[in-house]
Amino acid sequence: MESPHLVLMAVLGTLAIIHLVQAQDQQATYGISRISWQGDPCVPQPFMWDGLNCRNTDVSTPPRITYLNLSSSGLTGTIAAGIQNLTQLEILDLSNNNLTGELPEFLSNMKSLVFINISWNDLNGSVPQLFGGKDLRNPRLCASVSCLPPKTKPFPVATVASVASALAIIIAVLALIFIFRKKKPDVGVANVTYADSHVSSSVLSIQTNKRRFTYSEVINMTNNFQRVVGKGGFGVVYHGTLNGYEQVAVKVLSQSSTQGYKQFRAEVDLLMRVHHANLVNLVGYCSEGDHLALIYEFVPNGDLRQHLSGKGGKSIIKNKLYHTTRTYSFFHFPTGLEYLHSGCIPPMIHRDVKTTNILLDEQFKAKLANFGLSRSFPVGGESHVSTKVAGTPGYLDPEYYRTSRLTEKSDVYSFGIVLLEMITNEPVIDQARAKTHITQ
Repeated sequence: MESPHLVLMAVLGTLAIIHLVQAQDQQATYGISRISWQGDPCVPQPFMWDGLNCRNTDVSTPPRITYLNLSSSGLTGTIAAGIQNLTQLEILDLSNNNLTGELPEFLSNMKSLVFINISWNDLNGSVPQLFGGKDLRNPRLCASVSCLPPKTKPFPVATVASVASALAIIIAVLALIFIFRKKKPDVGVANVTYADSHVSSSVLSIQTNKRRFTYSEVINMTNNFQRVVGKGGFGVVYHGTLNGYEQVAVKVLSQSSTQGYKQFRAEVDLLMRVHHANLVNLVGYCSEGDHLALIYEFVPNGDLRQHLSGKGGKSIIKNKLYHTTRTYSFFHFPTGLEYLHSGCIPPMIHRDVKTTNILLDEQFKAKLANFGLSRSFPVGGESHVSTKVAGTPGYLDPEYYRTSRLTEKSDVYSFGIVLLEMITNEPVIDQARAKTHITQ
């Protein structure tokens, strides 16, 4: 079971998601996996996390957290330093917990903070002088002038000897751990090698807090790759079960696919640093010799194209669920795409928005998947990226196809084609009518 204090630290790391690099570092340190804390804490607004409020002062920047309530949460240990990353925080409530230690000085340096409630904790020591204008509501703390210095007691020689012996034991244990870790790759950093002479870079470095699985664990969770749920240029996707009950989708990279390796690399680069309720969540990965795999949450209701066409036994066109599914997809899917364009640093362009890449969960909420063709967008004021044209015929932006100049508008065009599919229930390219496009 997670320590409540570690949970607090993980929350603070995730709440700083507007600074994605900082969030990745903190999440990698403390690790958090809670269903109720998925996605961006502030957007979309209907899915804002409980216990916080956000404010958006400028449409060009992500919303900032102004109110954080973690009272009565069973928190222990010292007050987390990650709070100072919330630069626009105005109200902080940490009351009715078991926090210990002294009140940190960094809280008094947070210029926007106007109210702090830390009552009913085990904090001790003096209140920093700079807290004059802030309501502490904690009778267990004392003003600087009224706190008496602790009395020093003689330190017995026997105690020194005991501490020295314990320290020697700890050093020996740490030495053994260090030797063991030198023989075994770090769980947090995977140096992935891929034996393919056509790949320009044969080393893929993955730094992530996601769980690392062995290849034997991948075999076990997929029941020896028994059930295939999808195929693509990267390889095959299998259904799996984790911990005996959690369903996952396991994307295994084909060793014969050069394009698959490139998509694998792009998907890893993106999913290691983004997290949103309307993007398919990455659970973990496998990198063992030539075996590369990504493990995702399993999205059970298939993709949007299956539901629109009725293929795979997922026909909902003729029943009352059709309009519900279409509405859910319309309102949920765009928030994930907008997050890639505006919430990521640097911004991302998906490049392959289509109905087969929009998956539906148990409540038919849409999640964007398959980021193998995604590209980072420049943050220095440039209006486009010049790149080799990639995407799916029918969804491909004509201007991007003609000029090779990629912008976020290319995703917007593809999104418009998806909307036409949802509204008309017609295929993008009708093979029965001389390959007529849906816009014609």
